[in-house]
Amino acid sequence: MLSRILSVVFLLSTPALAQLAGLPTPRLLTVMPMGGQAGTSVEVSITGSDLDEASELRFSNPKVSAKPKVGPGGKAETNKFSVTIAPDAPQGLCEVRAMTHFGISSPRAFVVGALPEITRTSANTSADKALELTPGSIVNASVTAAAADFYAFAAKKGQRFIVDCAAAEIDSKLIRVLVITDDKERDLVVNRRGGPLDFTAPADARYLIKVHSLTYEGGAEHFYRLALLDNPDAMPRLSPLRVGAFSWMPDDSIAQQKPTTEEAEPNNNAAEAQKITPPCSIAGKFFPAADVDVFEFDAKKGDVWWIEVASQRLGLPTDPFIVVQRVTKDGATEKLADVAELADIANPIAGTPYDAGSADVLGKVEIKDDGLHRLTLRDQLGGTRSVARHIYHLVMRKAAPDFALVAWAFDTPNGPNYAQAPSRPLALRGGNTMALQVAALRRDGFDGDIDLSVEGLPAGVTVTSLIIPAGKLQGTILITAAETA
Repeated sequence: MLSRILSVVFLLSTPALAQLAGLPTPRLLTVMPMGGQAGTSVEVSITGSDLDEASELRFSNPKVSAKPKVGPGGKAETNKFSVTIAPDAPQGLCEVRAMTHFGISSPRAFVVGALPEITRTSANTSADKALELTPGSIVNASVTAAAADFYAFAAKKGQRFIVDCAAAEIDSKLIRVLVITDDKERDLVVNRRGGPLDFTAPADARYLIKVHSLTYEGGAEHFYRLALLDNPDAMPRLSPLRVGAFSWMPDDSIAQQKPTTEEAEPNNNAAEAQKITPPCSIAGKFFPAADVDVFEFDAKKGDVWWIEVASQRLGLPTDPFIVVQRVTKDGATEKLADVAELADIANPIAGTPYDAGSADVLGKVEIKDDGLHRLTLRDQLGGTRSVARHIYHLVMRKAAPDFALVAWAFDTPNGPNYAQAPSRPLALRGGNTMALQVAALRRDGFDGDIDLSVEGLPAGVTVTSLIIPAGKLQGTILITAAETA
């Protein structure tokens, strides 16, 4: 049995609410715009559920503050706030929550940037209504359903531009497609798999940028931040907020260290195979287009290796695939016997609000015979893409049986879209009990009992313990606050 202590942050409402049973918990769904330039003030509007009487916004970045927007009559406008971003505010993602009569809401992402920003205010779903963009700026908008949003910019022949669109990084539902066209709407560059567009103007002309959903969905929850840059070094890449990485390796794994070996090109075929000695941790690139990286290692019968590749989980639009083969020779003839094929990581907690699956690789390789073995790694989506930033982290390691945890506020399943619910509030009121659902992601074959407890609780708060039995993935703990908590 392995034991683990859950670290939970409780947001307690005032005791005055203790006598009110069955109160809703506010859910913040959208913030428009989703960010602003350091040293400026911006007006934002919020939407969600049970946001009645939202009186303030609270940011995890202490250099960002807000106050209700006051209308001409001196009355605060519903769900509108004036956000002030200090000039020295750290750039990047932070969290924002709304404080309401029912308590504090679930969080949403907010971005502090260095570039001037605008918010689209009218429909731009055709070329003649395209919104003109200035290079070195960002526009905030929500994609229009069953249509594309159009933007325009002027360029000189040979001028290079980077067009980037943040969506998933800021909690959006949008699976975006980016297209650059000429003024006749003929496609010049298209990206349907994430990442920026790198465009060099073929002539002095006016060009169009089209943004739409891969499935042409749209609406307020399909928001995005579109950046047009004429300085590639100024590209405002967003790094996700640090959380417990429940889809990554255990903390004590070799993979948590920096890679100890660099991929050595050329290693594109058997004759150029790079020799490695497991356990090992390798940094490489799926570059140039159609790149294949070949590694060879000696192994003994009975060896068991866990092989893991991180690339898609590093925020890249990649799909790693591995084949491991045993190599024997009959004179000058080489014979290959397949040992394992490793592809996508399946979601081990399917049906929950969290997808712990990935297009990356994680699998066990059992060596059946002594001898030379060959590992071939490729990006299944990299046949025509030549992008140097498409990196990977390859790890070969012995088993480290362990588990990671993810927990969320209990919410009654609500139809087929239950697992796609965008935001789940977590708040505990005095005198009430709430449930946390807990899922365990078992790793490297661990299948024992998991004994869970919670410590560091505020005064007046108690929590039930939980054992997730061998072979099981989920359980529930109950959290109770006394009326005086």
